[in-house]
Amino acid sequence: MTEEMRLQKYLALCGVASRRAAEAMMAEGRVLVNGHLAQTPGIKVNPETDQVTVDGKPVSPLQKKIYIMLNKPVGYVSTAKDNFDRPTVLDLVPDTFGRLYPVGRLDYDSEGLLLLTNDGDLTYRLTHPGHEVSKTYAAVVAGAPSGEALNALRNGVLIDGQMTHPAQVTVKTKSGKNTCLHITIHEGRNRQVRKMCAAIGHAVITLSRIAEGGLALGDLPLGSWRLLTEDEIKKLKG
Repeated sequence: MTEEMRLQKYLALCGVASRRAAEAMMAEGRVLVNGHLAQTPGIKVNPETDQVTVDGKPVSPLQKKIYIMLNKPVGYVSTAKDNFDRPTVLDLVPDTFGRLYPVGRLDYDSEGLLLLTNDGDLTYRLTHPGHEVSKTYAAVVAGAPSGEALNALRNGVLIDGQMTHPAQVTVKTKSGKNTCLHITIHEGRNRQVRKMCAAIGHAVITLSRIAEGGLALGDLPLGSWRLLTEDEIKKLKG
């Protein structure tokens, strides 16, 4: 007999959304279980006997999980839809994969590694703050940060009224009046790297995510995508 599970986990297994997003959909009254509104986060369902609908459409567990690495260009939003009709990262992959969701966000004016999947459980693991998944960025900043400024980034700086966690920071290259830094963080705060660099007085000129969760972007061309290997999937799942 199939065990019951929390509704938000079931929705994630169905590829509807991540667990957090599923809870929001429940709160908005978009989810029904056996014809009844399901707005309580703790509600459980039996996948074999309960009928779950989202926006009036029945959902069921996905048969095949898809894991994609995308090299996102500047000018794309990291959402499934955009209120301002801007291009989204999903425009860059074939729709034959079905419903996919970006794992976390990458700013409109940033580029680099972005994972796309229909695996809600993996999305939850990679985006939940408690798991502290590492993300590395190549940030070209104006000027040449001093040793004191670099140590401030390493120890934590104040942004949005809260100190950042310690970061790994290395100077990779210097070109003219600009410096390329590699910055590894374990948080996912809004525009965090840009704000961190601004806090030490060196504005970000270009920003690219080059690694996440032990995976490296490598030589994947800008705007291109590839499926993850089995080993890469295992690495992400830990």
